[in-house]
Order: sequence, then C-alpha cells, then structure tokens
Amino acid sequence: MLRSLRIKFIAIIMALVGTVLISVLGGSFISAWQTQADMIETALERSINRGIRERPLIADISKMPSQDGPNMLILSVEVDETGMLLQSNDAPVTIDSSVLASVLSEALSTDADRGIDNELHIAWRRAQLDAGAWRVVIADTSSSYYTLRSLAIQDLGITVIAMGALFAISVGLSSWLLKPVERAWEQQRRFVADASHELKTPLAVIIANTQILAKDETLSNESRRWVDSTADESAHMKNLVEELLELARTDESTAGAQGVMRKADVDFSEVVENASLEFDAIAFERGCEIREEVQPGLHVEGDPEWLSRLAKILVDNACKYATSGTPINVTLTRDGKRCVLTVNNQGQTISPEDLEHIFDRFYRTDKARSREAKSGGFGLGLAIAKGIADSHGGEITAQSTDADGTTFRVVLNCL
Repeated sequence: MLRSLRIKFIAIIMALVGTVLISVLGGSFISAWQTQADMIETALERSINRGIRERPLIADISKMPSQDGPNMLILSVEVDETGMLLQSNDAPVTIDSSVLASVLSEALSTDADRGIDNELHIAWRRAQLDAGAWRVVIADTSSSYYTLRSLAIQDLGITVIAMGALFAISVGLSSWLLKPVERAWEQQRRFVADASHELKTPLAVIIANTQILAKDETLSNESRRWVDSTADESAHMKNLVEELLELARTDESTAGAQGVMRKADVDFSEVVENASLEFDAIAFERGCEIREEVQPGLHVEGDPEWLSRLAKILVDNACKYATSGTPINVTLTRDGKRCVLTVNNQGQTISPEDLEHIFDRFYRTDKARSREAKSGGFGLGLAIAKGIADSHGGEITAQSTDADGTTFRVVLNCL
C-alpha cells in the first residue's frame, strides 16, 4: 500500500511540474518560431516594396532593424511572364541556377503570392509589375531553421535534465513525507500481529475449558446453554484471530520481509481443481453446481498454502452468495505470460459503491456481504485474498453486473 502511495505521489508531482515545464518551454519555442516567421515576412515585405536597385543604408536611423527586417541573404529578381530573367539586384549572394529556376517556376505557376520550401530553407514572395513582369524576392531561411533547431535541442535537453532532477527530488521527498505514515503503518501492523498472537493462548484455554464443561453430564440445561454460547463465540474469535494473523503475514510479505512467504514451483491448475472439488459438496447443498474449466499444467512461483487459500476464498465466496439453481464457473487459463483465474457466480449484484471497497478489511455491505452466524464471516476473506495476490506480484479485481453476475479475476505470473 505504501509503495503504491509513493508511486502515485511521484507520478502526480512529475505530471504537474512536467506539464508546467513543457508548457513554458513549448510556449517559448512557439514564440521564437513566430518571431522568426515574422522576421522573414518583414524582410520579404521590405524587399518586395523596395526598388530592385535600391540598397539598404547602414546606420540609417530612420529604418530600425525591427522595421527593415532581419539580417539575412535576400535576392530580388524581375522576370517576364514566361520566366525569363530580366534583371536582379546587386546583393552579394549566389544561388544555384536549378534552385532559382525551381523557385521561379513555382512562383509563376501558383496563385499564391508567397511560399516556402522547408527542404531548401528558402522563402519567396512575388509582386506583379507593369507589362506583365514579376518581381520575385527570395530569402535564405537557413539561419532561422538552425536557430530554431538549436533552440529545440536546448529545450529538449533542459526538459530531460529537469525531469531527471525532479524525479530524484520527488523520490527523496516522498520518502521523507511518507516516513511518518510508514512508521504508523508498521506500528499498526505489528500491533495487530502481536495482539492476535497473544490472544491465541487465552482463546485456547477458553475453548478447552468450554469443551470440558460441555462433557459434564451433571450440567443443567440452562448452564449448558451458556457453555455452548461461549464455545460458539470462542470459535468465532479463534477464526478472527487466525485471519488477522494471515493478514499480518501478507502485509509483511508485500512489504518485502524475507522468510514470510515460501517460494516454490506450484501447480496452480491442481490447486484450483482441489479447491473446486473441496467445495463441490457445499455448492450441491445450496442447489448449485461448480463448473470448472482449468487448463492443465499452469505453474506459478509462490507459497502453496497461500495460493490454495486464495483459490478457496474465492470459490467459498461464490458458493455463499450464488442463487440456488445457478452454476458457479471456475476458469483458469493462460494469457501470454500470465495465469488468469476467474470465479463467477449468479446472485445479488454488488453496487458500484460497495465494489470499490470490496477488498477493504472488515468491509461488509448491508445486504449481500453482511455477517451471518453460520458462515462466521468477518469481512476479512477478500482482504486476505488481495493480500495473497499482492504478495505474489499479481492483482485481483471484481466486477458485478445483472447480466454477467459477480466475477472475481486473479492474474499471476506464469512460469
């Protein structure tokens, strides 16, 4: 649980700060791109309106750089309607004849007055003159391209470094913030485990004493009724203590404690088949039938007793709440590298509100999951099942609909 909480905390911090960082850098890049585009447009506009023989004057304060456009290579040419070159300006630039021909051909064949070639890093603009001639202004945009590419690489580097630093800070911060929670959780877990362990001895004495009293033939019927009641509640208390100890063990295993859970090659197919066979008579008494579809030879790594407990909890739960006359479907299949166990029963559906808490400890709904004296449920069975699944690196989920009934699904890694 604490590990999941730490992961969520880190993910939220990374998402929030990362979104802000990417938005700022992205906005800066878009602004720079727009500025470069405006500069190119301004340069083309100035050149297209200036006479082909007119040259810009250095240090002319009447024409500030922001008005006259950027310092880039620009070539102005005048051509007739057939594309024949009439004249060009005296700009100290050289352009390949094939590139010039390609640009002029595009400029004279399109309806647009401007265009850009991203492969050649060239932008052009045209204006019609008298007698059908055209003035075409060609600008070299490579400096703008390389400026934007350099800015993009720089922003990407900043993002990677910043996110790496943020991840390291988030990990350290999560450990520091969750330390009190982790300490409280550990204290609570130890208290439950220690209290449950200490209760076993007095409970064993109480159960033994009630059994001795129950065998006393001189005991009156009234006294025997009290002894039987004490024996029943002691048995319930014993079951509760045992389940609390199981929960404590699954908590220790999930937290990474060594030696709590055995690791062995377990034939999970055989485990599921044995669980179905064990509860077949119980299902028959309730007017139900267990239908199993188990793929043979599916093995997982884990504790055989715990995995058996997991399968029995789910099958027992299905038997308890299945409507009489309906089947209980137990299915085990392989899905890639995963073993998928599903246990389905038809009965009273679980509401979405209750379904969110179905694996919580001591949680029972008012209707379908209330404790009955005969069943002796404490609302810990499904919590134990989840703890077992988690401790084996798997997951358990539940769905409940009127059409499909209630289905529990366990996914474990296959060997």
